[in-house]
Amino acid sequence: MNTSLSWIKAYVPDLDVTAQEYTDAMTLSGTKVEGFEKLDADLDKIVVGQIDKIEKHPDADKLIICQVNVGTEQIQIVTGAHNVFEGAKVPVVLDGGRVAGGHEPGQRVEGGIKIKKGKLRGVESFGMMCSIEELGSTKDMYPEAPENGIYIFKDDVEVGADAVEVLGLHDVVFEYEITSNRVDCYSVVGIAREAAATFNKEFKPPVVTETGNQEDVNDYVKVTVENTELCSRYCARVVKNIKIGPSPEWMQRRLASVGIRPINNLVDITNYVMEEYGQPMHAYDLDTLAGHEIVVKNAEDGQKFVTLDGQERQMDKDVLMICDGEKAVGIAGIMGGENSMITDDVKTMLFEAACFDGVNIRKSSKRVGLRTDASGKFEKGLDPNNAKAAIDRACQLIEELGAGEVVGGTVDVYSKKKEPVRVPFDENRINRMLGTDISKEDMLAYFAKIDLEYDADTNEVIAPTFRHDLFRLADLAEEVARFYGYDNIPTTLPNGEATTGKLTFKLRVEQVARDIAEFCGFSQGMSYSFESPKVFDKLLLPADSPLRQAIEIMNPLGEDYSIMRTTSLNGMLTSLATNYNRRNKNVRLYELGNVYIPEKLPLTELPDERMQFTLGMYGDGDFFNMKGVVEEFFEKIGMKGRESYDPNAGKSYLHPGRQANILYDGKVVGYLGEVHPDVADTYGIGERAYVAVIDMPVVLEYATFDRKYTGIAKYPAVSRDLSMVVPKEILVGQIEDVIAKKGGNYLESFALFDLYEGAQIKEGFKSVAYSIVFRAKDKTLEEADITTAMNKILKALEEMGIELRK
Repeated sequence: MNTSLSWIKAYVPDLDVTAQEYTDAMTLSGTKVEGFEKLDADLDKIVVGQIDKIEKHPDADKLIICQVNVGTEQIQIVTGAHNVFEGAKVPVVLDGGRVAGGHEPGQRVEGGIKIKKGKLRGVESFGMMCSIEELGSTKDMYPEAPENGIYIFKDDVEVGADAVEVLGLHDVVFEYEITSNRVDCYSVVGIAREAAATFNKEFKPPVVTETGNQEDVNDYVKVTVENTELCSRYCARVVKNIKIGPSPEWMQRRLASVGIRPINNLVDITNYVMEEYGQPMHAYDLDTLAGHEIVVKNAEDGQKFVTLDGQERQMDKDVLMICDGEKAVGIAGIMGGENSMITDDVKTMLFEAACFDGVNIRKSSKRVGLRTDASGKFEKGLDPNNAKAAIDRACQLIEELGAGEVVGGTVDVYSKKKEPVRVPFDENRINRMLGTDISKEDMLAYFAKIDLEYDADTNEVIAPTFRHDLFRLADLAEEVARFYGYDNIPTTLPNGEATTGKLTFKLRVEQVARDIAEFCGFSQGMSYSFESPKVFDKLLLPADSPLRQAIEIMNPLGEDYSIMRTTSLNGMLTSLATNYNRRNKNVRLYELGNVYIPEKLPLTELPDERMQFTLGMYGDGDFFNMKGVVEEFFEKIGMKGRESYDPNAGKSYLHPGRQANILYDGKVVGYLGEVHPDVADTYGIGERAYVAVIDMPVVLEYATFDRKYTGIAKYPAVSRDLSMVVPKEILVGQIEDVIAKKGGNYLESFALFDLYEGAQIKEGFKSVAYSIVFRAKDKTLEEADITTAMNKILKALEEMGIELRK
């Protein structure tokens, strides 16, 4: 949203501020100003001059010598312009003055161009006559300017006057960032209301006078609204005896200041009122409307319609259309049709000001592929009570500008009137919210400045219908805060009872996972949940793998992002490969991210979103380093001691001899292993890589942060070493299970300290050695206590085919 300062001052006459003061104050009061542009930046010493005499240059056929009266003196200027003539009044830059830029439209030189007296082909020149482009504007904004040449003023302009002021360029254009809930500020009147309240000045909105002859508009047109849900109000007025011509200079200047090109009086009036009131309007040639009738109804599926820009567009049943008695003549709230456009031959015109459903306009605009200034305003949700005021203002301007004769009355179809919102007022609660001590009278004074009324009988504040953001006491508190001044609100301590915040159990477990990973040298990574179906082939997944049953995205970014991932490995391996290709030697990464497992396809319910704790590394480290990280994590979340590993994991993307499912109490909670060489090669990882994936929802079933304190041992420990010859097919995990189960109550710990295969061990066997520690809490152990436990362990091992090493 843009406004010019001069247009704001039309409604706040006493406003006397600099551009920076305006920017700062408006931003602090809640109407954020993004920036501003001074239209007269770099324009200096430019006056209105009159050419008294023109002579040919003696040494240049394309140059002429002009004697120019600048009010205080007559100066000589040499120019190459061909559109000047004796008696013409032109903008003249005096010696030492500045202009904005060059001859190209929109061209502006930072700091401007300084003009100095000099000689052109031997003849002295004491200034320069300007084109509109050299003054920093364009012909689009000043339609009367010549295509190429010097700008010519009207004859009634005073010689010697400030040319920049005559052109209306002593102005500032402000750009605002308006939030969608403040739709009233998408208008000059709305911004002016805020400016008046901010600077404590009187707000003088346009005074709309009654217009119209003695005729009845209902004799000219009939309006029917079939869908009152999507069109809450439709106002129509008729203007006859149309006289198309240029709009007055003041209107052209105001439109040009906000970037709207003046066209003619009718178009300019509709644009002017749209900017002034924030209410889009549209005009139809009444003689092209079949039956002189307007019907507001939904389009039919597949219906074709040609808009004003000459493009044929396809409608559907959800698009609201403006129709006459036979055909569609406009897309409601977006753009009119080519079949009812205003031409220079128009005699009678129908003015439309309506209020359409914002959500429907936004969706319709997207479906038909057409977004306009009007749709941009409608989609924010306009005030239906503003439509009548806007159309009356347009008709008033038509009469004032002599553009036509307004027919008396208005066709006003208003299905359900919007009423002001009443909000209970409590100054004490507002002060508690803000930490202030503002009196009730001061609060009500702030409200009065922005047209909020107060009902003393019910102690309620009445919010006008154009304020879509006021519904509750907190909204009123915000109004008080912004006009009291955020910088004036004192720093106070919070009131009320303190509450202890903490992470949920799930988040605590995830935080432990992060901590353990980072303590072990892993860096956190993130990867997309969107993947390509090609991932399954890269991971060597069998054709019947459940992981291939992925959810397809309806509107994907492309094939590479067309499904929701069912495994987190692709993202991890891609990240490892990226690091490898960038020659990072030792890389450790982890990710906490969801996979999406559908119950069945096609989807009938939401998929199971399962958080996966994924670890990946290459470089320093091996399978057992990764296993140590997993066990460290389990220990920190209270799952130490009951985990086991099944080497028959059957993961196609892992090395067949270096992989294992991670089990806890016999239930699979994840897996780990070395990446299959073929998979690593496919991803471009040129050395051994290791991964571990832990299914966090299963882990949460077993995790606990309950801890019991155990004091320092009072009695000595006794250790025994056990060296065995073990068949190769027996895993050390099976041996550890035996030791844990048969070790008895005095068993404190055990640890593998040697594993050997070689010539000294018979074929098919391996040497395994454990250190076993026993300790009693209440006594010093005797040899008999230890022997009993060791015998039980040895007997169980012998039953497995394990022998003591001699």
